[in-house]
Amino acid sequence: MSMIKNAALGLASLLAAGASLARGDEGMWVFNNPPLKTLKSVHGFEPPPGWAQHLRSAAVRFNNGGSGSFVSRDGLIMTNHHVGADTLAKLGSSTKDYYRDGFLAQTHDQEAKAPDLELNALVEITDVTARVNAEVKPLTDDIEAGRLKREAMARIEKEATDKNGLRNDVVTLYQGGQYHLYTYKKYTDVRLVFAPEFDIAFFGGDPDNFEYPRYDLDVCFFRAYENDKPARVEHWLTWSKDGSREGDLVFVAGHPGQTNRLNTVASLEYLRDVQFPLSLSYLRDREAFLLEYAAKGAEQARHSKEELFGVQNSRKARVGGLEGLKNSAFMERKKKAESELKAWYAKHATFDLARSPWDNIAGAQERAAKVIKPNFYLERGRAFGSSLYQFAHTLVRLAAESTKPNQDRLGEYRESSLKSLELGLFSPAPIYPEFEEAQLAHSLADWRKMMPQEPLVEQVLKGRTPAQAAHELVSTTKMGDVAHRRALAAAGGAGIEQSDDPMIKLALLVDPAARAARKIHEDIEGIEAANYALIARALFEQKGNTLYPDATFTLRLAYGIVKGYEQAGKQIPAYTTIGGAFEHSRAHGQEPPYALPKSWIKARDSGVLKLDTALNFVSTADIIGGNSGSPVVNRTNEVVGLIFDGNIQSLVLDFGYDEAQARAVSVDSRAILEALKTIYQAKALVAELAGS
Repeated sequence: MSMIKNAALGLASLLAAGASLARGDEGMWVFNNPPLKTLKSVHGFEPPPGWAQHLRSAAVRFNNGGSGSFVSRDGLIMTNHHVGADTLAKLGSSTKDYYRDGFLAQTHDQEAKAPDLELNALVEITDVTARVNAEVKPLTDDIEAGRLKREAMARIEKEATDKNGLRNDVVTLYQGGQYHLYTYKKYTDVRLVFAPEFDIAFFGGDPDNFEYPRYDLDVCFFRAYENDKPARVEHWLTWSKDGSREGDLVFVAGHPGQTNRLNTVASLEYLRDVQFPLSLSYLRDREAFLLEYAAKGAEQARHSKEELFGVQNSRKARVGGLEGLKNSAFMERKKKAESELKAWYAKHATFDLARSPWDNIAGAQERAAKVIKPNFYLERGRAFGSSLYQFAHTLVRLAAESTKPNQDRLGEYRESSLKSLELGLFSPAPIYPEFEEAQLAHSLADWRKMMPQEPLVEQVLKGRTPAQAAHELVSTTKMGDVAHRRALAAAGGAGIEQSDDPMIKLALLVDPAARAARKIHEDIEGIEAANYALIARALFEQKGNTLYPDATFTLRLAYGIVKGYEQAGKQIPAYTTIGGAFEHSRAHGQEPPYALPKSWIKARDSGVLKLDTALNFVSTADIIGGNSGSPVVNRTNEVVGLIFDGNIQSLVLDFGYDEAQARAVSVDSRAILEALKTIYQAKALVAELAGS
């Protein structure tokens, strides 16, 4: 914890309120506004024509929250093991645990099809700000303006999809300052090619997570298919033969999830005092449950392992972010700088700011604090931690939303998103009833504990304990049957209303309250968007195109230098080596989570493994969660690494950038090739990468 606090103190001295001119290697830049002047003036690099488009087109977004990239003309995709973990778990069985033991397809016909994985490759970005804003007339209140903008976004998405047949998402940038249409090519036939063992992909486990030095081979390869054949892609990244060296300029193309650097002080206080504490309470409780469940046996551990990793990762990240927000020096500097910005706006802004956007946003945070639990437990489904319930919830919503005009639907049920939704709804991934029942019982109990005065709790439980209710629901539902889900979807509203499936009945019971919570949440978002748009407009007047938007899980370009750092008076080197992994293992008694796989020990003992090969490295590139799986490339767009983490000092990057200690952590491209060639004998894969 002390390291997180020290990082926050260092960050506090650098940040200004709201947005700022990019400092050092700061920035998660949209590809239609890259930081060309900074790259040229600071790093002496001027990208040649087509450089940015090539990198943009080679990048891939995973629908489960990660990034990746094409690394061969035949649709080969590189990402992290932990990004592929969901698919690895779903493809595995009691006799073939790919998540634990790894996977290798020596030929195309051995590649295993993911049950519900969608990949998005960005094709085009179009600024549609004027079209969205044109729907809002002067003096329209903020809540109504939010509704009108959502309708406009839906129409734009549908028009684009009808025209190009691709996936089209209108993305909100600068918290409402701009709206861009992102057009994607979708790949839904995605097959697993390679994954190493969990013990090396997550070597060091939770204790080493967000730490450095690291010694992880957190890599996974998939392949995109079209018409049952490997996809032939126009843009892919070639593999560097030499890797990187300290001081090299590197670039990251990925999909950072969410930052809050434009947020007002009131918004940050809401995160600090309300949202983060609730999330942490839930995550800690969930982690304890999953650890207890996994201890029951090997199969229980296999079923819950991937979710446990995700919960522990989220918990540690939230702790780091919260510690940064609790730093009084940081918050005081934010308040001071925000006051200075308000004064600047009053003197220099060319439009009327009498609406006091900061006050309006503060009021929205007060309202959000009062309704956070209903939205968290009902609309976001935290009270019903079961895939079976989520299927039922989706079916109930699908039947209701499908009868509405497209622009009036909830976002995920618009025509532009429907096929992606159905991919998950009709997934053939295995369902484990014992785990479903345990999860549902635990989440119902947590809901009752956290919202004891909520009348809906007793309507759901009907005098039963959470365990009794979960057992009855899971043991009698047919939601685990894909054919049953398809039949209900086809039956529409009438079929849903007539269904006697207990999960459907539960979803119908909960839906009105969940919708009400969502409506309030969307109203609050409308207020925030309208007022952040005013702040953003003034920022544009002040800073022009030197301002980058907060992260939104859309494709961004980051850059930085391969560079170590100083911590507690000790210089932390930029690189670790394969040999260092064996030393790290010995230092921890070679016990889990520091026990290396047998394949690695065998390769070392045979004398063929090159122990001096760089394994991980750090850079100053500005990344956060969602960047996992992003390629790291050099000036010529060659792969030199693979983002998989940040160090603990990077956990405050949600709120601002700090180059002093915050670092992006990557797997070195040389280690990936050395492991594939020497440890896993993946000859075809090595040849494909070498020939890429």
